Amino acid sequence: MISSVLKPSPQRLAAVISRAMATEAAHRPPLQVFGLHARYANATYTAASKASILPKVEEELMAIQATAKNSPQFQAFLDNPLISRDNKEKGIKEMLGGANVTNVTLNLMTTLAGNARLPLTSKIIDTYSELMKAKRGEIEATIISADPLTKAQLDTVAAAMKNQVGADKKVVLSTKVEPSILGGLQVQIGDKFLDLSVGSKIDELSRTAV
Repeated sequence: MISSVLKPSPQRLAAVISRAMATEAAHRPPLQVFGLHARYANATYTAASKASILPKVEEELMAIQATAKNSPQFQAFLDNPLISRDNKEKGIKEMLGGANVTNVTLNLMTTLAGNARLPLTSKIIDTYSELMKAKRGEIEATIISADPLTKAQLDTVAAAMKNQVGADKKVVLSTKVEPSILGGLQVQIGDKFLDLSVGSKIDELSRTAV
């Protein structure tokens, strides 16, 4: 009896391993990202997923990034290599410990402080945000036009993009006005760029005429 408990059957062991692997896969980041900053972002995503607080951690990280952007003092604290690791870790705990942030966010920031990686904070947060967008099925798209587009024009372009990316994806659309393109549109969808501007056609004609 005791030996059967201590030595589970191959079938039972296989079932345990299968369940464990399925659990790990459920919390795996939806994108493959690489680099030192990505390692921290991936670990944070996995920890937040296991704790079922992915959106909460995203909200906290975006708040930290906004604070760094709007506060030169805080950004200087993150970047200053002359502040010791211990003092940086202590400073992070003082700033975030009483702010009711999740343990996942606090652990990330104190780990960065202890490893002298706080200058990577913004890049790590951008990567975490990228992972969250992938989880939500979001694709960022930017429309560049010579003049502001009307709502009807935006709706038409958005519908065309939706057909291209698929019904299971959500297009997060932003616009930019750039008079130098003269007319037409430039469209950025993820890592793809489509140039339908008048300026590019003029350049193409100029090259052909030479």
